[in-house]
Amino acid sequence: MPIASPKHALDPALLALGTAIKALRKARGISQEELAHRSHVDRSYMSSIERGMQNPGVMTVVQIAAGIGVSVTELAAKARL
Repeated sequence: MPIASPKHALDPALLALGTAIKALRKARGISQEELAHRSHVDRSYMSSIERGMQNPGVMTVVQIAAGIGVSVTELAAKARL
C-alpha cells in the first residue's frame, strides 16, 4: 500500500478530488481496478487517491480524467476546485 502524502493527506481539496473521481467512476460503471488500469497507476494508489491520502501529480490527474472519459476541467468542476 502506498505511503500517504505526509504533508497533504486528508486535505479538503484532496478529499474533494477523490470523492469526485469515485463518483464519476461509479456513475460510468467503472471499477476502481479498471480505472487504475486505464490510468496506468497501481490499484492501491488509485484507492489512496480516492480516499484523499495521496497528492497526485498533474499528469496522474490528466490520466485519471482520461480514464474516466472526462476532461480535467470537468473533474475539477465536479470536485469544486
